[in-house]
Amino acid sequence: MKLKQKRKSLVTRNTKETQIKLSLTIDGTGVVRAQTGIPFLDHMLSSFAKHGLFDLSVQAKGDLEVDIHHTNEDIGIVLGEAFSKALAQKQGIRRFGFASIPMDEALVRASIDLSGRPSFLLIKSRGIKFSRLDTYSFHDATEFMRAFSVYAKANVTFEIVSGEDSHHIIEALFKATARALDAATTQDPRVKGIPSTKGIL
Repeated sequence: MKLKQKRKSLVTRNTKETQIKLSLTIDGTGVVRAQTGIPFLDHMLSSFAKHGLFDLSVQAKGDLEVDIHHTNEDIGIVLGEAFSKALAQKQGIRRFGFASIPMDEALVRASIDLSGRPSFLLIKSRGIKFSRLDTYSFHDATEFMRAFSVYAKANVTFEIVSGEDSHHIIEALFKATARALDAATTQDPRVKGIPSTKGIL
């Protein structure tokens, strides 16, 4: 299905804690520029854009002298808003997406429904171990994804099936999210109008 125009958005967020400017093209090629002040998050956003084939530019300044929490969470908020804005009425999209991504010993699954009803569920298998990362933790990744799901108005479930290295688990999480979103945002010529019996998402 040939797109009439690329789905794009530009979102800014300015608070006493953070100043963020983010541009997104859903129908992109994976071009990314991430300058968040959090090097590990820059790496994750680059992987997210590359594997979701989204064009993404993020510029952020935050109160990193306190810690990374506000900046990390607010970027998740803005990224969610950008997807919601770019998708508009969500006409013709597949709506649902799923991806299972392995990375060495880690395996992460992401299930996404762009339902318009935010929901976040994290399932961790027994025995999962998280190694220590000095600059970014699995908790930080969880808070990022929770904020994203709320502001993208998406129903998101993550399953951490296996893993011991936090870097591998978090990177698989971002890649799985990207691939699931790519599937969910794809426009299908068989879908007429909005993919809901309610007629609205």
